[in-house]
Amino acid sequence: MTPASVTLDEWRARGRTLSTANGDVFVVEVPGAGTGDPVLVLHGFPTSSHDWAPVLGAVATSGPVVLLDLPGYGLSAKPDRAYTLFDQADTVEEVARELGLTSVVLVTHDMGDSVGGELLARSIDGNLSFEVSRRVLINGSIYLELAHLTDGQKLLESLPDEMLPEDAGPPLEGLAASLRATLAPDATVSDDDLRTAAELIVLNGGNRLLPRLIRYLQERRVHEERWTGAIERHPAPLTVLWGDLDPIAVWPMAERLQAARPDATVVRLEGIGHYPMLEDPGRFGRELAAALS
Repeated sequence: MTPASVTLDEWRARGRTLSTANGDVFVVEVPGAGTGDPVLVLHGFPTSSHDWAPVLGAVATSGPVVLLDLPGYGLSAKPDRAYTLFDQADTVEEVARELGLTSVVLVTHDMGDSVGGELLARSIDGNLSFEVSRRVLINGSIYLELAHLTDGQKLLESLPDEMLPEDAGPPLEGLAASLRATLAPDATVSDDDLRTAAELIVLNGGNRLLPRLIRYLQERRVHEERWTGAIERHPAPLTVLWGDLDPIAVWPMAERLQAARPDATVVRLEGIGHYPMLEDPGRFGRELAAALS
């Protein structure tokens, strides 16, 4: 059975705002059914923690869950400034300290894989403020040369690193359509879910920030050895859950990671695209729960 849609207001009511050096950050905390390490979830571009609403029960099977909207995204502050993944990793560390997290299971998706890569690199360097005991990595362009970027991503990246003028940001309906294009052709994600995801992008002018937020792709090119290298090398056990019909972060990325990290558990989610947690929350939830057990 497909979980009921969670509206923007309902999602807002589940969380609270923490003040950080990079602005107010929206955080959702979910009590866990087990006694395992807290699960720290990092979302992707251009969406938010709301992506995970359909599978919260599965994520919380092993321990408590912490989800946050990175600065510039969702219900967090969206200041008009340059954005870097280093700052995003700083924010994750600050939230973890505020919540008293000392050891976590790191679950990442899309751009969150790259933020996670910086956290893992800090861990390898011996200067991360918490331990990473286990990892789950989900569809993201960890090998950017293999990525099939969309025309919209290429257009945003070609624009100046500036906030767009009033009324110049991509419209809500266009954003929802762009999100649907990243799903598997037969995906049954409801229009309501995609509209809410788009509403969270547009909220407080976030659609006008997209040319600034997408700079992370340029950072990926510069720092791939550090970030993807850390994903490959970090000693924590790694599970990879990958929708094999992702049109952007294509399946060969998962195969390449498996070759680099042969001890990883790689689960091929057949017939699923870029957002497994939305496209098949039942199946994805079961695989995720197994990875966290």
